Amino acid sequence: MPRTEQQLVEIRESRKASIMDAALHLFSEQSIDTVSISLIAKRAGISKGLMYNYFTSKEELIKEIVIRGFDDFSNIFDLNKDGILTEEEFVYFIDQTFFILESKQSFWKLYFAVVMQPKVMKLVEEKLMEVLTPFMITLTKYYETKGVESPFAQARLLGSLLDGVSLNYIADPQGFSIEETKKIIIEKFI
Repeated sequence: MPRTEQQLVEIRESRKASIMDAALHLFSEQSIDTVSISLIAKRAGISKGLMYNYFTSKEELIKEIVIRGFDDFSNIFDLNKDGILTEEEFVYFIDQTFFILESKQSFWKLYFAVVMQPKVMKLVEEKLMEVLTPFMITLTKYYETKGVESPFAQARLLGSLLDGVSLNYIADPQGFSIEETKKIIIEKFI
């Protein structure tokens, strides 16, 4: 019996996710330049030719992985998307940011590899700005309503702090206390 259109879509999405997962693990273990399409296909258990049915290039694959990760991040910020961040939404965002950090370490390794390589960063720069711009605007407004002297600087400081925490956690997950750090950030920045 032939497959339904829905089954074909599910198979395609499942295979695409498998390819991205294989690539993500390889990119987190090796330099992006040293990981080939052939190696990704082998890790995903498919042929190199079939790989091109899903992604036209390694760059497209990297971009898709990073965009999906950014989407996860943007979905947990300002849940009702009204541009106004409540304290409850802020606490939720910090809590979920650390949950995502712990549960998706391979993604964050790739993220830091990407932002450190200018030619690769160009691939995702537009999407990054699409995610970060509303984040910074909403966070700045939050700090304005709190009467913070330099709200934009406070928002940038929090963003930098979260990047630094993430980088330190990825470098030493066993030695880094997520719960203590989360508590301090909530206490000092919310």
